[in-house]
Amino acid sequence: MTLADRVHSDHDIAPLEASQHYPDSVDKVLHFSGKGRDIQDFDVFLQQAKSANIQNLLLLTGDKLKEHHHGRDGAPRTRYLESVNAVMAAKQHGGFQIGVAFNPFKYAEAERDAQYLKLHKKIKAGADFIITQLGYDIEALKQAKSFLTHHHYPQKILACVMPLSLERARFMVKHKVAGIVITPHMLKVLENEKLAGFTDRVYLRCALQILICKYLGFAGIHLSACHKPEEQILLESYVEEYRHLELDALELLWNSLWQVKTSKAFMPELPYFSRQPTSSQIIKYQHLHLMHDALFESKIAKGIGKFIFKANFWDKSAAANALLKTEFVSKHGVLGCESCGQCRLGDTLYICPETCPKGLANGPCGGTTLDRCEFGDRECIHSVKARLAKAVEQTQVLKEKLIPTVPIEVRGTSSWNQFVEKLVFGDRSLSFIIHGI
Repeated sequence: MTLADRVHSDHDIAPLEASQHYPDSVDKVLHFSGKGRDIQDFDVFLQQAKSANIQNLLLLTGDKLKEHHHGRDGAPRTRYLESVNAVMAAKQHGGFQIGVAFNPFKYAEAERDAQYLKLHKKIKAGADFIITQLGYDIEALKQAKSFLTHHHYPQKILACVMPLSLERARFMVKHKVAGIVITPHMLKVLENEKLAGFTDRVYLRCALQILICKYLGFAGIHLSACHKPEEQILLESYVEEYRHLELDALELLWNSLWQVKTSKAFMPELPYFSRQPTSSQIIKYQHLHLMHDALFESKIAKGIGKFIFKANFWDKSAAANALLKTEFVSKHGVLGCESCGQCRLGDTLYICPETCPKGLANGPCGGTTLDRCEFGDRECIHSVKARLAKAVEQTQVLKEKLIPTVPIEVRGTSSWNQFVEKLVFGDRSLSFIIHGI
């Protein structure tokens, strides 16, 4: 059984606490969502999970908190622990089977590319298995399985499936449930079925999707919203009834039930134009890349930096504040800098992670829609990055570079000072900061 983390509300019972109400003989997968949490919170969770003999984890960045704070009204900005960073920490801790979520149901090119680039990172960070977002597009599920095969990734993949009733579909559309695609065509089919009294088809379709995923090579399914015994019995009966069919026959029946005439039945309406990076975005990247190399990567810059910043002068509060303000003024207007204290621009194509409402550096969450951020007020910066990376031939950076989480201790300080400390002391300086040594 799986225990989800703050899906219904921001104050749901914690999965670890809920797990204690079920027998130890039942294997459990505990979700951990990074929304509103930091790496220290996750370290505590890992300790508690190990003490409770929990081994299976599904690590998520998480959808937008309903009580999310933008940081503009005086309240501290809500931050999210990225799944990539949680996977790295759990892998280092040891003793867990680590799962990650993946959303293959993306239909704008850059949005889809960004999802797959982040999946590379999740696997590199140490993910043991993958569970897809809930979705009904078989072609997208085929693409996800093909991706793992093509890259020789051994991780097992499970498909999230749900018996989709008209009421559930309407709820997801009305509340704009992040990352789930319900098209007008699908709603129309469900409406007609309900009028005709064919409500059992909800479970027949779910059974067909399970069998199709088995034929495609999925390791299993993550069954959602099928809690009642009578629902499970009905679903199992359909699985047994149609188990003998081959893949082609299953897909034919699936398409017949969904009245599929074209592949667009499960796709949102796409914009009529294909977005490309603008010339100003490319020029901005090129200029910033040259400046970064000159100021932070060249031997001369490193030598000057060590000489300037190793002085005790910068430990004084007045000097430290002046340095912080200088960095903020020079970067905020151009890049959206929020003085994170651990600048990651060189690893994010000079698109500041702090301009993502969740502060994600390693890639997107699963909640975007056609390149639009889950918050609805901007384009997803990770789509912008994916598009730009392809144009300037820097896709490998977004695929391979695992960007560490920013420790709370360094936020509100100058990243210039921290950068030179790393030059002087090596990677040990960062570990000193993280562990408070």
